[in-house]
Amino acid sequence: MANLQSIPKEPKSGEAPDTAVTGTFPMWQWLVGVVLVVALGSWLVWLSVYLQRMFIEEDIRAACERVMPDTVQRCIDTVIIQRGGARR
Repeated sequence: MANLQSIPKEPKSGEAPDTAVTGTFPMWQWLVGVVLVVALGSWLVWLSVYLQRMFIEEDIRAACERVMPDTVQRCIDTVIIQRGGARR
């Protein structure tokens, strides 16, 4: 089998090299990428905090319904306040 060698193509005079060939990206593409990553990351953090708070509130509600079925809302408010969180 013959050895093959790649010969790079030289740009014609006055022609700028393609950005895909050099591997560099303009600054605005990096900026857009960073903004998208930050936006997606902050949304995921917000979603996880929201879901965690919702699941904790469901657990508190279930426990209060078992212990004090006649005053569930009062029990929920008391437990949330004692844990240091605000209900509304």
